[in-house]
Amino acid sequence: MFPLSKMLASFVKVGTLTVVDAEGKTHVFGGVKPGPSANMKLTDPSLYRKLFFNPELHAGEAYMDGRLTFPETGLRAFLTLFSVNRLSLGNQPLQRVLRGVSRGLKRFQQANPIGKAQQNVAHHYDLGNAFYELFLDKELFYSCAYFRDENETLEAAQRNKCRLIAAKLCLKPGMKVLDIGSGWGGLARYLARIADVEVTGVTLSKEQYALAVERTKAQGLEGRVKFALQDYRQLTTKFDRIVSVGMFEHVGVGHYGEFFAKVNELMPDDGLMLLHSIGKMSPPGTASPWLRKYIFPGAYSPALSEVFPATENNSLWVTDLEFLRVHYATTLRHWHTRFEANRAKIAAMYDERFCRMWEFYLISAEMMFRTGSQEVFHMQLSRRRDVAPIVRDYATDVQRDYERLERERGIVWD
Repeated sequence: MFPLSKMLASFVKVGTLTVVDAEGKTHVFGGVKPGPSANMKLTDPSLYRKLFFNPELHAGEAYMDGRLTFPETGLRAFLTLFSVNRLSLGNQPLQRVLRGVSRGLKRFQQANPIGKAQQNVAHHYDLGNAFYELFLDKELFYSCAYFRDENETLEAAQRNKCRLIAAKLCLKPGMKVLDIGSGWGGLARYLARIADVEVTGVTLSKEQYALAVERTKAQGLEGRVKFALQDYRQLTTKFDRIVSVGMFEHVGVGHYGEFFAKVNELMPDDGLMLLHSIGKMSPPGTASPWLRKYIFPGAYSPALSEVFPATENNSLWVTDLEFLRVHYATTLRHWHTRFEANRAKIAAMYDERFCRMWEFYLISAEMMFRTGSQEVFHMQLSRRRDVAPIVRDYATDVQRDYERLERERGIVWD
């Protein structure tokens, strides 16, 4: 099983990995420190070299094709083991070289000019609304929820997220709000109903746009909520408030200056923005090659050291910064549970290879937030330092007010 056996011997420091190779021989790696255990079976001897040179790409591909399986323990056990040993893999000489090469190509990997950005979005978000309805909440929020209690439902936690964002926007009736990357429109509709504001959402996904318009009309909100199938860089109108949830990950480091310059341009002096994005606590790096190829082309979760230079160069105050550290791991666990409950329907819509691809994506993403370096941040931005209150108490108070208004106005989606 050389050279894979050499890599695994130095990779598994915590827990135990038992491997049955393509010839039926059993190999055991690890056991230095107690931890998770997993079983792995390979049926293709070419994986010995492929996994050695690029494990993050070829492990996912081999699982999708059925050439790599995890009998008895399952995929989750392996990805848990992989995640807790990730640093030892990254410290191997060959992997350090490959990561250095990948970082040198980062700007090309994350190129998202107008036009190409829409192609990248369509790859993932235009898979069909019927598909996403099988594992997201009823309002189709496809971003980190906010769990005040670990036993809350996904629907309740997504409503908590909307309430938290709305509070940080410091909304007043009649304000004009821009939602960059508005998805299926759930947040735009919530803001309009809870704070009596006018919301414009822009998206590059045709599928999301169509359903957002349909649901907004069904709720009688088309007079206060509208959507455009448009790149945010093409906007020229100013807005009192700007919000963006789960879109910044698709901007690309080379476009950060362009993004924040546009935000500055679209806000008046007393404007305010809330940016909700995936980030990481580690230094700048690159996206997983498997994730970039199969799930999110052009996407990247930044280190904050890559974000702050762009806000500084565009004269924007970061008036508040909050980190949601484990909330996305819990969100992804909910999504995976619902996905598995509807796996037969999804396989009928696509095929079993597609199901294995998404299973690998959902679990590996959960592990990145549970034991890896990924987190979600809320960055509040303004052109002036005094637009938002100078203490955080207001956000808690406003959330309580909104929770009361939700009951009075019947804003529920459980």
